[in-house]
Formats: sequence, structure tokens, C-alpha cells
Amino acid sequence: MKAPLFDFVTAENLHQVFELLEQYGDDARLLAGGQTLLATLNMRLSEPSVVIDISSLAPLKGIRLEDGWLRIGALVTHTEIEESPLVARHAPLLRLAAPHIAHRAIRNRGTWGGSLAFADPAAEWPACVLALDAQIVIAARSGVRRVPASEFFRSLYSTALGPGEVLVSADVPVRREDSVCAFEELARRHGDYAIVGLAGCARWDGARLADVRLAYLGVGTTPLRVPRTEALFEGRFPDAAVLAAADRELRLELAGHLEPIADLTNSAAMKRQLAAVLLRRVVEQLAALPGETP
Repeated sequence: MKAPLFDFVTAENLHQVFELLEQYGDDARLLAGGQTLLATLNMRLSEPSVVIDISSLAPLKGIRLEDGWLRIGALVTHTEIEESPLVARHAPLLRLAAPHIAHRAIRNRGTWGGSLAFADPAAEWPACVLALDAQIVIAARSGVRRVPASEFFRSLYSTALGPGEVLVSADVPVRREDSVCAFEELARRHGDYAIVGLAGCARWDGARLADVRLAYLGVGTTPLRVPRTEALFEGRFPDAAVLAAADRELRLELAGHLEPIADLTNSAAMKRQLAAVLLRRVVEQLAALPGETP
């Protein structure tokens, strides 16, 4: 299929973007890397009146340290994150997750902000920012606001972005020396969307885990934390008994208000089983000493 007819505007600055969004409202679409938008246009799943190319806007580019945060601009590509020394040092979870995103050609074009704004529940970055307790930075004509990742993802493909707003960056807390992280996902083939994935973060308090955050992808309509399961690891070393208790609690938690959504090839029961498999793998990696995180 071919895309429908639409006007195309290359934005010169954010002020122009805000004007166009105000003028066209829901009939406007923003083009960054285009890895999602172009497909939806060609399949006639999206039929905007105007496409606004924001790919040349300098304020939305770059990775830098700023006041204890690692600021990653919305237009930073997946490959730039994968290869960034700053990311490797200060947010290694992102480096671990990046190779799981599709294939190199897509990672070269697809963007950090585009993935977060599209909010696909099977995508890697939404789960990562949830596990990292990141802040999403949103700009509009009226000013800039910060939204915690825990409040940004609302429902399927729905976020806290309002009319006339643009996601400009996502700020990740700089990694502490005593912190550890891990990322695992299961897919039918490398490059496919994950059936289930898990991003995990924690820190060591003596010989015990603390601040455990586990964020699943591919399980629900948004990336999901499992707070009851996380709580079982707080202040404890994840030995065999703790892992067994966490496995039981996770299955109960997922069978309750976090019931996984079946897809074309995997039932909810299968996803619960895979989620439990990934829990053990990720927590066993978190059990490594802080300096041992890849």
C-alpha cells in the first residue's frame, strides 16, 4: 500500500512545531526517525493532514550529563545509545537493552523519543525508563514539564503527552557505584518484538539488595512494575529460598491485576511462565557485585 496524501513541513525550530500542532491538532504527526510512522502511513493506519519533520532540531539531540542526570535527547538514535561511552558508564541498562531492538538498520534510524512517545508495550525503552525511574521532559508553548516514567505510560499506545506537546528528552538518574542492572528478553527470532522482557535495577546495601525495580515489557498494555515481587527482595540476598518465594509471588501478581495479554502465538499462561523464567535470570545477574555489571 501507499501512504495517503498529506502536507510535509520541515520544522526549523520548536516554536514552529508548536504553531503547527496548534493549527492542525490531531491531524498532525511528528516525524523523527520514521521507523514507526512510515509503516503506519503506508498501511493507512495513520492518515494525517500534515507530517512535521523534526529530525533536524538541535535542542532534541545529544547525550550529556546535567545536574546528576544523564539527559538523552528525543532524537538520539538507538545506535547512538548503544555506542555511547556516557551511557555505558552512567546508564548501562540501556546499553544492555539496545542490541535487542530490531536490527541494525532500524537502530540506525529509530529514535529514543519516538519509541517512548509511541509507547509500544513490547518495546525495550519504555520498560527501561520505568526500571531506571527516569523523568520524561515535555515541552509546549506554555513551557516545560517533567513527568516521572511511572506516570507517563497511561494505556495501550497512550501517554501523558497532551495536545500541542513534544517529548524533548528523557533524563535518567546517573548510576551509583553500588548499583547493578540486568536486561533479558525472549523472542521467537532475534530482532522480533519480545514475547516477554524484563529490565531490572537494584543496589547493594552491604550483602543485601535494596531499591529493587523490575519492569516487564510485552506483558500488559504498558510496561509494568511488579511491586509485590520486588518487595520480596528488599533487604535480602536472593538465595534459592528467596527466588522460590518470588517466583510464587510473581505468578500470583501476574494472575491478578497484572494479567498478561495473550498474542497470536503465546497464551497468558505461557507469558506468566516466561516472565518467571526471566525473573530468575535477571535477579541472578543482579546478585553479582556492583563492579561486575557488564
